[in-house]
Amino acid sequence: MALSEQFLEEDIHPIDIVEHIAEHHDWSFDRLGDDQIAMAVEGQWRTYSITLAWSDYDETLRLVCSFEMEPPEEKLSALHEALNAVNDQCWAGAFTFWDEQKLMIYRYGLVLAGGQMASPDQVDTMIRAAVLSAERFYPAFQLVVWGDRAVKDAMQVAIAEAYGRA
Repeated sequence: MALSEQFLEEDIHPIDIVEHIAEHHDWSFDRLGDDQIAMAVEGQWRTYSITLAWSDYDETLRLVCSFEMEPPEEKLSALHEALNAVNDQCWAGAFTFWDEQKLMIYRYGLVLAGGQMASPDQVDTMIRAAVLSAERFYPAFQLVVWGDRAVKDAMQVAIAEAYGRA
């Protein structure tokens, strides 16, 4: 059954939908307020911290997916070059590095202007896309920062299709 089939009411707050999705997937979460929720989602490479917040002002459901990254100062220019290359491959959302907090961030905003409602399937897809993007590009960031690989070579790891199964 699709997630959207579980909701029959029409006026459901987007963060209530996110909470239901977190329960459905058995993700640990913390409701930080009426308009904000934080959760931890396990990936192949690491556990990602995901926060979703609803803004009445601009009718946007904002997602921030983060993971710690502490590149050496001399690798920051290579990391920024990698960020540009990665963001060229992202059609929805974008990565940025918050140097002060030492966090790699994937951000996305779902605009629901005019009183539109987010569907559970939309929100679930939004969260999954964030985790899939982080999983896809995590190795490229690591290769550039810690493996002394050129951005072009590191991106091949992220872009290459996997065939078969290990």
